[in-house]
Amino acid sequence: MAFWDLDVWQWLTLFQHELLLFAGVFFLIGAVDDLAVDFVWLWLKMRGKAATPTLDRQQLRNAPLSGPAAVFIPAWQEAEVIGDTVSHALSAWPQASMRLYVGCYRNDPDTIAAVMRGAHGDPRLRIVIHNREGPSTKADCLNRLYSAMRDDERRMGVLFSSVVFQDAEDFVDPAALGLLDKAIADGADFAQLPVEPLVQPDRGLLGRHLGSHYCEEFAEAHGKAMVVRDALGAALPGAGVGCAVSRDAIQKLCRRRYDLRPFAQESLTEDYELGIAVAENGGNCRFVRARGDDGRLIATRAYFPARLDHVVRQKTRWVHGIALQGWDRIGWADGLTETWMRARDRRGPLTALVLLVGYTLLAITLIGWLAVVAGLGEPMTLSPFLKALLIANLFAFTWRAAWRFGWTMSVYGVVEGLRAVLRIPLTNVVSIMAGRRALTAYVRSLRGKGVEWDKTPHVGHPARLTIGGAETA
Repeated sequence: MAFWDLDVWQWLTLFQHELLLFAGVFFLIGAVDDLAVDFVWLWLKMRGKAATPTLDRQQLRNAPLSGPAAVFIPAWQEAEVIGDTVSHALSAWPQASMRLYVGCYRNDPDTIAAVMRGAHGDPRLRIVIHNREGPSTKADCLNRLYSAMRDDERRMGVLFSSVVFQDAEDFVDPAALGLLDKAIADGADFAQLPVEPLVQPDRGLLGRHLGSHYCEEFAEAHGKAMVVRDALGAALPGAGVGCAVSRDAIQKLCRRRYDLRPFAQESLTEDYELGIAVAENGGNCRFVRARGDDGRLIATRAYFPARLDHVVRQKTRWVHGIALQGWDRIGWADGLTETWMRARDRRGPLTALVLLVGYTLLAITLIGWLAVVAGLGEPMTLSPFLKALLIANLFAFTWRAAWRFGWTMSVYGVVEGLRAVLRIPLTNVVSIMAGRRALTAYVRSLRGKGVEWDKTPHVGHPARLTIGGAETA
């Protein structure tokens, strides 16, 4: 039968067959990629190389630093949360040799006032007001903080030993600064702690699950994937929070650039590039995962966005900066392991496309089933290859869901683990929306549109609420 002799339902069946083949093959490729990481982690676990040590949280909190530490917090329109962040950080980290640098903009007086209120007169705070109006970019604000730190070093005649990076909404762990300082003192040039998103308080059903879906993503990424990267010796992407860079390493970053500043102003994901750049300079990068003696991870915690437009905006920036802009800016690297890890980092747009095809296929399958029931068409005949492909993908999905449940349960409990599995369709829809928006933004950037701080607003701070049943304020 010629193509032009096919009726509409036969055309639909043919289209369904091709979509099934495309989605099945690419879903399986992604599954094999994830399975490889799973098996490496299991191998490390069996050899005792994926263990999470238990440390004295209070001892780390009170331990003197090996040298002065500068903590950078860039802030633009963060009056809602920055005061709590500053107040808690200065209280949680009592070391006198710590300096907290908060970058603000001259056209954002509310944030400046909130920072001053949160400091309660603590002399360790440095408010750095940018000499240009905001927003510029987060990387530009960090460069301004670096300049302020250099000015202080010249005045004091002493160099800081490390620079720690946090965000305006972070709830820092009391043991984090001591643990990061220990990692740098032990020879690390870049050290990253886990990030632990907090389960959202009651923000409505959709808002709660949108904000909480970050929990399962970071639980698995910072419980397994980063552990694997660290063990394989691959470069570690920075999360932008809960990470530290040695003074020598940040100086080398400056020497790489024509303006002698550590960050590229045009970068959307300067945090991701930070660890990669340190590794490319020959620096020693470490992922530091440990628990306090109370059983909880030593990690940076925060509430993530809980509105659909905010979630999509944030993930758009990640996909655009890491997968698309990152390809242009940092390219690829020699070595199979590093190439594999960068390919994993950059699969976001392809994942969004395959997910879109998958959901389109579900809709077409439903239409085809209704046509068969109504006697208007014939069911699609599956070849042995397609049957095997579907079975393999079903197994891969079940395996992936089990791992998602397990990692989420290990941090947040059984109930949240079950919710993580039920949230998979929601997570997929967000990925599709962010992938499309990132591709559009990337095309605009190729046409010369400038980059600015496309940040997401933050409401509610953990310091005002309870975590794990204990009052945090």
